[in-house]
Order: sequence, then structure tokens, then C-alpha cells
Amino acid sequence: MFDFSMRDTIAAPATAPGQAGIGIIRMSGAKAEAILKTVFIPKKVSFPLEDRRLTLGVLSDQGNMIDECMAVIMRAPHSYTREDVVEFQLHGSPRAMKQTLDALIRQGARPAEAGEFTLRAFLNGRIDLSQAESVMQLIRASSDRAARKALSQLNGGTSSFVSKIQDRLTNLLAHLEAAIDYPEEVEEELTEQELADGCRDIAESLSACVNEQALRLQESGLTVALCGSPNAGKSTLLNALLQEEKAIVTPIPGTTRDIVSGDIYLDGCLVHISDTAGLHESADQVETIGISRAMEAARQADLVFWLMDGNDPAASPPPPGFPPCSILYTKGDLAQRIDPPAGSLVISAETGEGLNQVREIILSRIRDIGETPLASRRHMNLCREAADALRQAADAFSEGIPLEFGAVYLHSAMDLLSGITGTRADEALLSQIFSQFCVGK
Repeated sequence: MFDFSMRDTIAAPATAPGQAGIGIIRMSGAKAEAILKTVFIPKKVSFPLEDRRLTLGVLSDQGNMIDECMAVIMRAPHSYTREDVVEFQLHGSPRAMKQTLDALIRQGARPAEAGEFTLRAFLNGRIDLSQAESVMQLIRASSDRAARKALSQLNGGTSSFVSKIQDRLTNLLAHLEAAIDYPEEVEEELTEQELADGCRDIAESLSACVNEQALRLQESGLTVALCGSPNAGKSTLLNALLQEEKAIVTPIPGTTRDIVSGDIYLDGCLVHISDTAGLHESADQVETIGISRAMEAARQADLVFWLMDGNDPAASPPPPGFPPCSILYTKGDLAQRIDPPAGSLVISAETGEGLNQVREIILSRIRDIGETPLASRRHMNLCREAADALRQAADAFSEGIPLEFGAVYLHSAMDLLSGITGTRADEALLSQIFSQFCVGK
């Protein structure tokens, strides 16, 4: 449980555990500078240390040297938490890191909870809640696209979007309050219609940003499934796209019986590509399980390629009910015995023919999914609920229900959006969000 009063001085490692060239321990709170003076002996300078300047010295605990290190103090409010913050840069020895942390705790600090430094930055007004969440998203980013989104959010992208929506809501509420308080001075029928239209417009703006696919693309990348009959060239294409021998390739049909996956990056986006078992009628129990998994992979994928052997007149098209897919005619380096339809793509994983076009199809899918200013499912759920409240308000205004009832829905939408930036956030929500952070961040 977090100490929301922030009375304590907290300390934690800010670098990952294990041996490394450098290890950093961070401390924040009212006692940070006093504790610094008890454990750090500067060389060539004396206390007080110059603000925001690294100083060489020795770490010691009750007279026993721990390590030679660099120390820096960042005095409030010009620090990450807007409190006095001290950082020690020492050798990345697990022993030295533990001894240093123990020394700080003996002098009055306590171990920080997960995410407590960023929580203090939020509570002290340095960042809002959506920006705080972006810190962990940036740490976890698995691709350039995810990192760019987290940086945009950290720089206020989500906050700016929410703020503009709230400004529009505030204008509606101003009209509404005027109609309620001064009905004799406002043309009520026109006002009700304007309010209804305004609510629906804002609801549409919110709904347009509730893009689950875009969020999944940001968080975990695009999923691509390679499907088709046995021996259609799926494994060969996977290896060609990954540029490694990931899947076993043989002339024997049914070599792949389970999902074989690998990752590539296209335009900064992580792309998961899965080679699947050949789809056909089979009595083999193991192969049947593989076929079932292949169908599930196709249903779950953002993009599906159906591969057909261009040299096999009996090559099967996608079965009825199969998910929408792009059809590739494989083995283009051999004489094609199938006449591909106009506009279809012939490829050869052996020569590289058509592989750039395959990559372009993947990039086109990424562009089609697009982006969203929202950065988490929590944000999307709140926007979805706010849009629903606004539609209820619009219905109330259109049906001539007393304006006060519509006002309740408008205020509800405003409160929901405030939950994104944290203008109104309770302790349970903050504990839930910040408990997912790293210790020391």
C-alpha cells in the first residue's frame, strides 16, 4: 500500500539487478540531502554539494567503505519527483548495491514501492496520470512505434486530446447552465437541439479513438498468419521474411504440425509472423490438432496470407468461411501451371521475387489500422463510457426531458474523462496503476 502522504524518504535501485558496469540507486524525500551527508564523503569539494552536478567521492556505512562512486543532488522542485532527489552512481556490484541501500535505510530512508517515484511526480503535479502511465509504457516498448507512442503520451499527446474534448464539454455545459438558470433569456428549443447535436459530435470524436486494433498494434505489434495447403511454401516464405532458417523445410507434405513464429520490424513496427500447419482433411490426431491451431491463428491474426503452389493445378483456394486473406502464388521461380487472376501476387522465396510486395502489403495493413491518441485499455474504456453518457444526454435533450437530467450525463462524461488525466483519481486506482511499475521508477 502506498504512503500517499509522502512523509517518508524513499530509496531504491534504478538499474536492473545483476552485475553491470554501473549501478544507480535513487533516493527522494525531505531527508535525502541529510542522508547523503551521512553516507557520502566527497573528494576535493565540501558540503553542500552543487545542485545537479556529479561529484566524485566515497560511499561508506558507519565508517566502513562500500565503494567509490559519483553522487548528485537535484533539489526540489527541479527533479523527477519535485522533491529533493539524490542519485548514487556506483560500480554495478550486487554486493555494493545492497550495502548502499541498507546504509540509506539505516539512516532513515525506506524501500520504495513499485512506481513510487513516478507516483510522487504525479501527486506533486509534475505530470498527469496519462503521462505517468507512459513512463512504464516507454520502459516496456518493444518497437520504435511503441516507443514513439509512449514518448508522445509523455509529452502530453493523450492529455492534449482529452483537454480539447473537455473544453468542448465545458462550452456545452455553459450553454446548458444558462438555459437552466436563465430560461426566459434563452431560446430553449434551439438550445436543446444545439446541445443534442454537440453531445453527439463529441461522442463520435471519442468513439473514433476507441481503436482496439491500433492499441494492440502499439502494445504488441501486428500478427500475420501464413496459411494454405500442405507443401504450399509457407515455411519457406517464413524463413525468407525472417532471413533465418526458423522453420524446417522439406518436400514432404505436413512437415509443419504446430505454429512456428518469428518477428521482424517494418517501419518501426513489430510484426509477428506465424507459419501454420497445412489445412486439409486428415485422420492423423497430431495433424488435426495442428490444423485446428492453424485455423485459430488465422482467426486471431491482423493479416492472413493464403499460399497456393503455382505449379500444382490441384492447389486449393481458401475453404468456405475462412477469414479474409491475401492470396499468394508461390514457387514463382518454376514454371507456373496455374494462371493467377489479374492483380494477384506471384512470389518466389528462393529468388526473392514478390517479397518486397509482401512486405508492402503488411505495411499497408499497418497504415490501415492507423493510430489512436489513447494509450491504454483503461483510457479506451473511459472514453467508451463517456461517449455512452453523451449519447444518453443527447437523447434526453432531443426528447424534451428537463435539462437538469441531461446535465447529469454531461457531468458524468466530464468525470470519466478526468479519470484519464487523473484530475479525479482515488487511491485504489492509483495503487492499481503504479503497482505495475518497476521498483525505482
